[in-house]
Amino acid sequence: MKQLLLIITCLLSLTVSSQSKSKTIHVFVALCDNVNQGIVPVPAKLGNGQDIKGNLYWSALYGVKTHFKNSKDWTLVSSKKDIGNHILERVLFKHKTTNTYLLADAYDGKYIKQTTIDFLEASAGRNPIAITHKEQTLQFGGDAQLVSYIGHDGLMEFNVQGNFKPINNKKRDAIILACISKDYFKPYLKQTKANPLVWTTGLMAPEAYTLKWAIDGWILNETDSQISERAAKAYHQYQKCGLKGAKRLLVSGY
Repeated sequence: MKQLLLIITCLLSLTVSSQSKSKTIHVFVALCDNVNQGIVPVPAKLGNGQDIKGNLYWSALYGVKTHFKNSKDWTLVSSKKDIGNHILERVLFKHKTTNTYLLADAYDGKYIKQTTIDFLEASAGRNPIAITHKEQTLQFGGDAQLVSYIGHDGLMEFNVQGNFKPINNKKRDAIILACISKDYFKPYLKQTKANPLVWTTGLMAPEAYTLKWAIDGWILNETDSQISERAAKAYHQYQKCGLKGAKRLLVSGY
């Protein structure tokens, strides 16, 4: 009987240890929208913000869902559509060699302002989301260790209000792939006290390869500068823009 209790205790301890070691990432994607966003119009199929199929930032070749689904490093765990709060699809990925999970939400492009608010509130530790996978409770939203915004920089056209005061002292990293995101998101990120792991100093295409390469370094616990350099290398590789230019574009810190 004592041996059985010891085995059960060890198993429970291993389960708790496994959960504590899991790393979580929450990506907020504002779908590309020709009609409702101040962008240079793209082909209609890519720029329909109310349709996840073919959207530039979601289902196109370098959209978040497609790029991570095609990656040799990630496995698609689940996909749910129309879950509410203007989210047209939510996908969960697991990293193949580490206990790292990525949750990505595709927001109706019409609601880019709400997407921005939700991202910023999460960067302040708010609006936690718990998802159970294989008897493991995964923490996203404000409880994720890394949060990311992907899409058009709507702060060029509007201001936002929300609960941006951090609720605790936990370290949260943020990746913001949108045009000139450092200038426009800085006042808000200073309020949330999240760490700007990667953001941008100029115009850019917020495609998922940059995010993926940055996350590769984050999983390895690299320094902020190493991670931003990874992001720059990815951007240069796909955009052929020159590595020096890419390093000036994708930076970390204030």
